[in-house]
Amino acid sequence: MDTANALWTEKYRPSDFSEIKGQKEIVKRVKAFVEKQNLPHLLFAGPAGVGKTSLSLVIARNMFKDNWRQNFLELNASDERGIDVIRNKVKDFARTRAIGNVPFKIIYLDECDALTREAQQALRRTMENYTQTCRFILSANYSSKIIEPIQSRCVVFRFKQLEKREIIEIIESIAKQEKLKIDDSAKESLYEICEGDCRKLENILQSSAAIETHITDDLIYSIASVAKPKELREILDLALNNKFIESRNKLLDLMLSYGLAGIDVIKQIQKEIIELNIDNKAKMVLIEKCGEIEFRMTEGSDEFVQLEALLSQFAL
Repeated sequence: MDTANALWTEKYRPSDFSEIKGQKEIVKRVKAFVEKQNLPHLLFAGPAGVGKTSLSLVIARNMFKDNWRQNFLELNASDERGIDVIRNKVKDFARTRAIGNVPFKIIYLDECDALTREAQQALRRTMENYTQTCRFILSANYSSKIIEPIQSRCVVFRFKQLEKREIIEIIESIAKQEKLKIDDSAKESLYEICEGDCRKLENILQSSAAIETHITDDLIYSIASVAKPKELREILDLALNNKFIESRNKLLDLMLSYGLAGIDVIKQIQKEIIELNIDNKAKMVLIEKCGEIEFRMTEGSDEFVQLEALLSQFAL
């Protein structure tokens, strides 16, 4: 792959256990399984961009060395994954012996919570029947969406979002390799925006670096289509001080200039409420209103009308 034009999410994907950030306990245990060449079925559960797929690829590379591509089948939720795929493609791969001197192959099913229940039932039988020649690594955002019989056949590892220290380390490592200058305030903003999601972090960084080699927090906010907390706070303060029309106009300007979606604004407003200088009871009422407005938006109501309604609650 041409690394000059590569996506940074692939270019900086860890290739060994030592390179995986966060999830120390999980990495330690999985590494022990690989060293003993004795891998149970695994279920990786956790939010996006925290290393589930990366760890699976590292397992395959360490287990099979040069033969890893022949012994590793990866299927994603974006692939066709109804019952027929489980019955045919997965079964055909699972029933043949591994290439080289390893005891089994590995099938990695990403985003398993998108599998239909029928497909999960078929998968459960396949996991039972082919343990001699195959091990499964399943990955899901929510383990509760995986049927109980599959969960009980797997060792479950719960991944958590990366901590601030780890995110900063990744930013600094990329900055060094890509010869970027990143302001401290921009590092803080990146951490706030990506919320521990490494994939999101790398995408925002790559987009910013395509524009400037000196990365500021202004650039980060404009690339990520996120409003600055300070600007949102001003809007909320205006509403709280009964300057409803000014507050509404400022919100409209902000949404247009950053190209914000209503759902994103709601999530940011909810964070800002905690910081507001009002009593706790008022905060609770406003957070409850945020929840209601967010629900209305997901049901398809007009975003700006709903945000106006929310601002009117602040004013009241």
